[in-house]
Amino acid sequence: MSAALSRAVDLSALKARADAARQAGTASGTPSAPPSAPGSHVIEVTEATFQAEVVDRSLQVPVVVDLWAEWCGPCKQLTPVLERLAAAGGGTWVLAMVDVDANPRIAQLFGVQAIPTVVAIAGGQPVDAFSGVQPEAQIRQWIDTLITALRDKLPGIKAAEAAEATNGVEAEPPADPRFTAAEEAFERGDLDAAQAAYQQILDAEPANDEAKLALAQVRFAARTQAADPSAIAKADAAPGDLDAQLAAADVEVAHQRVDDAFRRLISAIRSSAGEDRERARAHLVELFNLFPPDDPRVVTARRNLASALF
Repeated sequence: MSAALSRAVDLSALKARADAARQAGTASGTPSAPPSAPGSHVIEVTEATFQAEVVDRSLQVPVVVDLWAEWCGPCKQLTPVLERLAAAGGGTWVLAMVDVDANPRIAQLFGVQAIPTVVAIAGGQPVDAFSGVQPEAQIRQWIDTLITALRDKLPGIKAAEAAEATNGVEAEPPADPRFTAAEEAFERGDLDAAQAAYQQILDAEPANDEAKLALAQVRFAARTQAADPSAIAKADAAPGDLDAQLAAADVEVAHQRVDDAFRRLISAIRSSAGEDRERARAHLVELFNLFPPDDPRVVTARRNLASALF
């Protein structure tokens, strides 16, 4: 159990307040707000609707509560990620948005000390939580783990998965139009437009690993588009020429000689100082970003880089 749920959370207090609000509305002739449609993947929740939208709904599928505020910058980075993942989930879970300024008692109930805080509710009770902005891949894994653990306990998960399946094949999640635009620019050879599109995604979501990797690949493609075929030979003939070493490393990576490129730049780092050393280091790190972080070649090169620097 995460720190946000380190003590027992009694949701009955909010249920009592919701019941009281409904009764007051009935007495005054003002109807209470109806619950969202069953197919809604992202819903806004208040204290009055918390019981129906979160607690009752969590008896069927997990409800992930996003506690946020309009003034919170990190919230604006995290919420679009959660919304995309909820849409891609196809109804296997629901995202419930709670404005803590408008609904302070919900935040108090969960003992929230900082926002954004995200709490997963299943079977009417909190089951897990995290605080702060997390990489999208890490959040996706967190949700996948949650769904796997609850699939046989909440009937709505399997029902949603069955509805998403077509002829035994699960429906593809909707494409992110921002990535689609960037990919189309890359495919037509407009590398400047592709770089700008991926950079715009990162400006809005600095932790978006997919955009980071794509931007590194586009920048690399731009550098190697007009690469000198003799760059490696020129660099070998002039080991003290840093520009030649950087160009040769790019060509080596383009020709799948990744280890050679990493060794070349680490050697340049060892033999240089000051601004040149930083340029070589930054170039090497940018090449690292072309590969998954657990690529054995990257892991080895990172160790060698640490040795070269320290």
